[in-house]
Amino acid sequence: PVKKKSRTFYSAEQLEELEKMFQEDHYPDNEKRKEIAAVVGVTPQRIMVWFQNRRAKWRKLEKLSMKGNKKYPISSA
Repeated sequence: PVKKKSRTFYSAEQLEELEKMFQEDHYPDNEKRKEIAAVVGVTPQRIMVWFQNRRAKWRKLEKLSMKGNKKYPISSA
């Protein structure tokens, strides 16, 4: 049987650094992921997965905010 990877838990400092990097670039390339991994202290693979999940969360929030705007349109009367 294939052993599932254990969940990676990030400290507040690591998350703060990752969020800061996410604000700069939503799609870091391989070199940038390696740099982030060195700063945060996890593998580049974990960084890649974190960014994938963060982009999914970002898209979900964008969709919700768009839906919210349509639900309560601003009247121009």
